[in-house]
Amino acid sequence: MRSLSCLLVLEVAVMLGSQLHGSGTESIYGAYAPGDIIIGILSSVHTDIKDLQPWILPDTSACINFDLLTFVLSLASIHTIEMINDSGFLPGIQLGYLMCDPCAYATKALQCVADMLAVNGSLTVLSDFSKFNPPVKAFLGERYSETSIPAAKLISLYKIAQVSCTSSAAALSDKLRYTSFFRVIPSNIYQSQALAKLMRHFNWDWIGVVSLDDDYGKGIYENFVRHAEKERICFDFDEVIPNYNNVKQCIQEVADIIRKSTARVVVLFLRIQQMKGINKVGDIIGTTFITGKIPGFEDYLQNLRPRPGARNDFIMEYKQMRFNCSQQSQHTSPLACNVTDPQEANDDYLLQAVDVTEAYSQRVAVYAVAHAMKKLLQCNDTACSGDTNFMPYELVDILRKVNFTLDNQTFSFNENGDFENGYDVMMWKQKGDEKVCEVVGKFFIKNGDVEISEHKIHWTNSTLPWSRCSKPCPAGTEKNISSISCCYNCTNCNEGFYSNETDQDTCEKCPEGSWSLPGSRECQKWSIWFLEWSAAYSIVVMIGTVIGALLLVFSFIFYILHREKPIIKGILVISCLMKFGLMALHIFLELMSSNPTKQRQLRKFDKPFVIIGVLTAIQALICIFWMIFDPVDVEEKQSKTQLLTLNHLCTQGFMYGFGAMHVYIALLAVVCFGLAFKGRDDETDPIVFSMLIHLFAWLCFIPIFITQYESRPIVQISGIMVSNYGVIFCHFAPKWFKILSEKTLETVKTPVAPLTIDSDSGVISEFSSGSRESTHSIPQSRFSFAESEPSNWDISSLHLSEASIASFMRRRQRSWRSKSLRPRRRK
Repeated sequence: MRSLSCLLVLEVAVMLGSQLHGSGTESIYGAYAPGDIIIGILSSVHTDIKDLQPWILPDTSACINFDLLTFVLSLASIHTIEMINDSGFLPGIQLGYLMCDPCAYATKALQCVADMLAVNGSLTVLSDFSKFNPPVKAFLGERYSETSIPAAKLISLYKIAQVSCTSSAAALSDKLRYTSFFRVIPSNIYQSQALAKLMRHFNWDWIGVVSLDDDYGKGIYENFVRHAEKERICFDFDEVIPNYNNVKQCIQEVADIIRKSTARVVVLFLRIQQMKGINKVGDIIGTTFITGKIPGFEDYLQNLRPRPGARNDFIMEYKQMRFNCSQQSQHTSPLACNVTDPQEANDDYLLQAVDVTEAYSQRVAVYAVAHAMKKLLQCNDTACSGDTNFMPYELVDILRKVNFTLDNQTFSFNENGDFENGYDVMMWKQKGDEKVCEVVGKFFIKNGDVEISEHKIHWTNSTLPWSRCSKPCPAGTEKNISSISCCYNCTNCNEGFYSNETDQDTCEKCPEGSWSLPGSRECQKWSIWFLEWSAAYSIVVMIGTVIGALLLVFSFIFYILHREKPIIKGILVISCLMKFGLMALHIFLELMSSNPTKQRQLRKFDKPFVIIGVLTAIQALICIFWMIFDPVDVEEKQSKTQLLTLNHLCTQGFMYGFGAMHVYIALLAVVCFGLAFKGRDDETDPIVFSMLIHLFAWLCFIPIFITQYESRPIVQISGIMVSNYGVIFCHFAPKWFKILSEKTLETVKTPVAPLTIDSDSGVISEFSSGSRESTHSIPQSRFSFAESEPSNWDISSLHLSEASIASFMRRRQRSWRSKSLRPRRRK
């Protein structure tokens, strides 16, 4: 049915194409024209039945409320039939029609169908209806789904084609129940989709819905709810108006609800007669079936009269209503009292009161039936060879496959017997005291899109009505939806996400290689930071490294040049060996065993090369396992101090390996510091200071390394340089100073007994028997060891070995001193 579905906006009402009802006269057939093939027309020219409640017998009913639009639609069907007859479309064959008015009532629609199908005054009951041959070969109508559905059930039983121009209920697409039903419009599944798309186009997501309690209203409401959910449209209220009982009271109650509602747009799925005065509200926009102009139809309406041999009681009733001075109504002409014969009078009132383009679908429906008949009757340009008394089901089979062109458009039915030609979007515009329709857009079923010609729409006060639950979210935010999907709060996009459109549901993730701050409308490319060679700190580090390397080279050359000096000669070889390891075992032998016997037993383990090799191997193994399990790499990490900056930092790899390496070095450094501090003198003081510098540098390194992630490379380089320079200036520099400041070497006057040094252990084994020299006559520097090129991982080894040797020398000095104090025995 072509129902009126509209959106009522407190300033706006959006109306969907709909159609109305009609009446009957004393005779059940209101119009008739003879022909070789009779087409039945069901058209509710009247919209109601008088005294419906006590009405029992159909013969006693009286139809009331003459509807101009349905009247014009029926005239469009009659005019098209007459044009086909005049054009010779079916050569030698005249189409006739029989028209009945169901008065928009289902029971009366069944009565109309039964009378049209009656043979010899009665409806035949057969076991096999395939051989049933009624006088009416096809039906046009009905307008409303409420009346089309029961009629279609009865007509489908007899396998007679029924083509409707306005009944859009989705149930009629079911070919199992309505086998022979066709329509030249889409199902209201698409009508509700078009309406939901129209709501979304204007960003209306908070609406009210009022529907009619009939087959059409229930069906389209259910479909609209489904499409509204997809478009995120919510209902502030939805009300149902009964089809017959207490209609006026219910409409008044719904009107009160609308006035109190916060929704400014209301969707109405009602009939026109139930929305009287709707043109007094604000703007009305909606969807209707495809419209168009029917050639010659406007002239036909201005010269209304039945053709010779035809009868049309509805034309007579209309002219009485229009031109009879004694029957005053809203349609009565101001010149009515000047008319002598109302049946001979005509004017253009119908063109002004009705949008005649809505009748175009009637033309399409008649031509669809005519094309099927032409094929069934095997017509050519001059004659039709087929039998006009064909079986109705034969026409049904051909109608399913018919494909024809009319007014430069191609039409055909789909598998459900429906057209898929979309909808026109209409807007009712003010024209004097009335509102007229104008097409302002289209809805296309194939792609599901609605196209609106914005320049044709003129809103009240030139302002688009606002009907939303929440304000739109600006770019850079997203919706935080509440329990109602249309109601939400706007929240800023998270870091790394953005939204560049207004009212965006969710923020989008930034593409790879870019990032955004919270609440961003766009993403920006990362600024890459790494420790560049040209950076100030890099330059300082390079200068410090070059200076340190030069000092080590200078120290090595200096020691070679002054290798004969007493302060250098005793330590040169050992100093070179210390570059490769630690002499921890030597410390253990000298400090942990005070028993000379045990010392001699343990002294066999006092092998410098072995000690150096073992401790170095331990360090190497730690590093090897560290690199194998998780080698160092470069990682990208967002900067916490600089916006939109990505730091490229060297990772420490396997943290257990990294920690084991530093713990190992720290352990040796602590042991070395403790031993040197315990036996401190001129030889061990440099060790104490260098170890203090080393431990201080790396103790500062630990908390900064943990907390300042971005500064790790700088902190680590700084720690290495500070500890290395501590060794250089605490070990090598004093020796440079002593040699350079020494003017003359002290001459040893007292002969010194030759010393025997254990080549393996480096321990002095005996003195000459004639030696009375004290330990002060022996330069202690001969027992000092220096390191020509310290590195980060063997600095502690160097200090640990020097502390061991210095401790050993003090013990020997005490031993020599005690021997020199004892009187010598004479032989």
